[in-house]
Amino acid sequence: MRVLGIDPGLRNMGWGVIDVSGPRLSHVANGICRSAGDDLAVRLLSLHDQLTDIIATHRPDVAAVEQTFVNKDGAGTLKLGQARGIAMLVPAQAGLPIGEYAPNAVKKAVVGVGHAEKAQILHMVKLQLPGVQVAGPDAADALAIAICHAHHAQSAGTLAQALAKATA
Repeated sequence: MRVLGIDPGLRNMGWGVIDVSGPRLSHVANGICRSAGDDLAVRLLSLHDQLTDIIATHRPDVAAVEQTFVNKDGAGTLKLGQARGIAMLVPAQAGLPIGEYAPNAVKKAVVGVGHAEKAQILHMVKLQLPGVQVAGPDAADALAIAICHAHHAQSAGTLAQALAKATA
């Protein structure tokens, strides 16, 4: 299974692609989509086009996107939500199933605690994907989201196998 993790952001949208084979994870690619232009619509289109190219290049089987949390700045939250809309739309256009994960769930899956710092996330991503060169904090977060999805998918598969055995 090839997983595309996406860390939504209006200025910088992190992305990371990993391959999952049983319990083994391997890094494929990562980077940051940087929006271009002054107008919001043009910036969103820029993110759309870049993410579309990433999907065409790396051909993931599934996508995973971090959920938006509401902060004190309502306008900032709304803009982040619009970027998250692009992060959901592009994989959906490609026909990919999309998993959504809360920031604390991602941190807990990758680091072991729900309130980990960015440096801890980067450290654990590097441990789980040996030799990876991370393009920046947003890309590290995206790789963490992909790893979180891989762990959840494996757990769901194990549960489905156990249920199938129990009902057989």
